[in-house]
Amino acid sequence: MKRNLNSFVLADSKKCIGCRVCEVACAVAHLDAEVKTVGNVNISLNPRLYLVKTPEITMPVQCRHCEDAPCLKSCPVSAIKKASNGIVIDEAGCIGCKSCIMACPFGAIELIVSRQGATEDESEVVASKCDLCGGAPACVEACPREALQYIDMAKQRTQRRIAAANKMIGFHSQFVVKEG
Repeated sequence: MKRNLNSFVLADSKKCIGCRVCEVACAVAHLDAEVKTVGNVNISLNPRLYLVKTPEITMPVQCRHCEDAPCLKSCPVSAIKKASNGIVIDEAGCIGCKSCIMACPFGAIELIVSRQGATEDESEVVASKCDLCGGAPACVEACPREALQYIDMAKQRTQRRIAAANKMIGFHSQFVVKEG
């Protein structure tokens, strides 16, 4: 039985310096407008990962794209779906009920104000979380300390199998009985 495992971003708290460049890169990657400098942005920035700073640890928290996603199961309107390599939220279908927020064991889902499909005076509160930027996460590319790593589970599986096969070559010669 072949099962495609979801990809995710892994954070290394030992490398993270708390600069928040990952948050800014994420927010800018999800804007509809081009941004040359954040200082001139007059719209709200909504990152899909959140930096946690405590005396003991500093690191971003974001969706792990669980295979058995509790957020997906908790959504009463099926606005959370399994995509090709992860779990995504259809913000247009979200009713802002907060069920996914309560269900997420990582605290990776937040509510944001969305104007998608709304008139000028209307806005909706919808759930938002990491969507892996379609496979090339902006946070990973922007991190100056390389504290974030994109884990592509399909590539990881292949690499593990190749490494195991290479190790077996050495073991094979020890156990083969040579005739002669």
